[in-house]
Amino acid sequence: MTVRVQEHSGPPDTRKDLGRGMEQFHHPRPVCTGRGSESRPTWQRERLLAGLSGRVLEIGAGDGVKLTCFPSGVDEIVLVEPDPFLRAAAQLAAATTSTPVRIRDGALTRLPVPDASCDAVVCSLVLCCAARPETALSEVRRVLRPGGELRFYEHRRSGNPVVALIESVSTPLWARLCGGCHPARDIVAVIDRAGFQIDRLDRLSFHRVDHVLGVARAR
Repeated sequence: MTVRVQEHSGPPDTRKDLGRGMEQFHHPRPVCTGRGSESRPTWQRERLLAGLSGRVLEIGAGDGVKLTCFPSGVDEIVLVEPDPFLRAAAQLAAATTSTPVRIRDGALTRLPVPDASCDAVVCSLVLCCAARPETALSEVRRVLRPGGELRFYEHRRSGNPVVALIESVSTPLWARLCGGCHPARDIVAVIDRAGFQIDRLDRLSFHRVDHVLGVARAR
């Protein structure tokens, strides 16, 4: 297996107003930069979604603004979100998009879509909050068509041993305060163990926290 790994520092993310959106409420990374006609996806979200087409499922609504960032080649977006307030917020954003959007109640461990019905699944800052990430990724494999892609943007356990230890020790309290987030989770290893082959992996930093952004396919 050949994996292309790239290191990125990139322009820093900034969150100045709600109009720029957020990935998730428990991980408020912005999804857009600029205002009005100058608004565009952040480089992270643009890279996460670049080249997608067909039917795409994304897990987790954030405030819904991310729906406006999908490329024109996407035929349909299915958004799965368990929180009714966030589903309602996403409906407002969906009304501004030209791509058909279906917003469904559901969770990582029970995706409300048929087997082999999606060309890609987008997981953005949600796998850290799954109580059983292997089970969640098994659901992702179920709904992907043969050759379909998992697109992921997640934070990961630090490569610094001291920071990684702090992340491990703080996990019980952190998880209670931050929507179940497990900061010490080695998400790349979890994806590999779940039966995915990682085709592209970018390493980046947000507020000095290690993140990964990549593409994987079921083996």
